[in-house]
Amino acid sequence: MGTDEAEQRDVAAAIRGLSTVDLVRLRALARLRARRLPGLDWSDILHEAIVRALDGTRRWPPEVPILVFLAGCMRSIEHDLRRRLAQEQAWRAHDPADCEGTDLERAIAAAQALGAIVSLFSGDETVLWIIEGLGHGRSAAEIRARHGLSQTDYDSARKRLRRALLRLDSEGGQR
Repeated sequence: MGTDEAEQRDVAAAIRGLSTVDLVRLRALARLRARRLPGLDWSDILHEAIVRALDGTRRWPPEVPILVFLAGCMRSIEHDLRRRLAQEQAWRAHDPADCEGTDLERAIAAAQALGAIVSLFSGDETVLWIIEGLGHGRSAAEIRARHGLSQTDYDSARKRLRRALLRLDSEGGQR
């Protein structure tokens, strides 16, 4: 068994070992984080923190209590989402006619990147629904309800999306 599998097993065991009080605390922290993010359900933040811990996106230092680690993951997720939200709001408020050359170039590059991502998933309708929903600021629950997806279908598609984007990024944008 490789180190990654052993680490995943340790993280899973630590999460399973959380007490009822710990789980209540995590839910409360997730609710607090979600309150600052319109359209996002608290469970999305908590589940994303757990997924990142389990898939190794965020590595758990064993000397840090798992509760503290997951709380930090949720804080990081909230920070990233709030930063993205602020950037999107700033972009929407910005008049494209006033764009300087570099802003216009960035907008064109972003549109090209989005086009590449959409073409990368042209055969995966579920991933395209998720991309579309996220682009409109919908929560995972809203996307699932809108397209009749189960939690498993949604999570599987999100993992496919993440793996393909990481692979694309590691290849320098080449397919």
